[in-house]
Amino acid sequence: MSRNAPSVRPISDGDVPTAVDTLARAFADYPFTRHVIAADGHEERIRRYQELCLTRIGMVYGRVWVAEEGRAVAVWAVPGQDPSPVLDELGPILGELSGDRMAASIAADEAMAPYRPREPGWFLETVATAPEVQGKGLGSAVLLPGIQEAGRAGCPAFLETSDEANVRFYERLGFRVTAEVRLPGDGPRTWCMRRDPR
Repeated sequence: MSRNAPSVRPISDGDVPTAVDTLARAFADYPFTRHVIAADGHEERIRRYQELCLTRIGMVYGRVWVAEEGRAVAVWAVPGQDPSPVLDELGPILGELSGDRMAASIAADEAMAPYRPREPGWFLETVATAPEVQGKGLGSAVLLPGIQEAGRAGCPAFLETSDEANVRFYERLGFRVTAEVRLPGDGPRTWCMRRDPR
């Protein structure tokens, strides 16, 4: 690793507040979350949603890497881990956080379902870099451990994005678009992407 390469490591409990803040800021105005999470108290809803998904799902059932003490964070779902019990428990809470966008959230999930992979793979749940440290390669850096581990396991990696600029970013990391879906109810375009092991 070069002297200037970002230092990336698995998340620790001490990174959680900063990582949640990073995720909350990144997704406050993201097209998908704007579509599926209520506008009233939107930023606080996003923060709570990201906190629950990070601490109760990602850190328990998946893999999470950070750089800059959580100012960059990537959360992956991994094969062989079934978060169903906690998803059942959190379902009503996450539904409350969607508020009056609950129907849009359900419709979006149903619209994406046919394009989601059937085979085991690593799924990028979320990735974010705090605005003040963007442009330093931290986004790519926190993604690489998951991409590499998926490759070593012979598994594809998958993701979905509702930001067209992200498509080019992920293509540079070896992902390719497998579907482009317009979400119902005047929702945003969302791209499914896949990276096969090399």
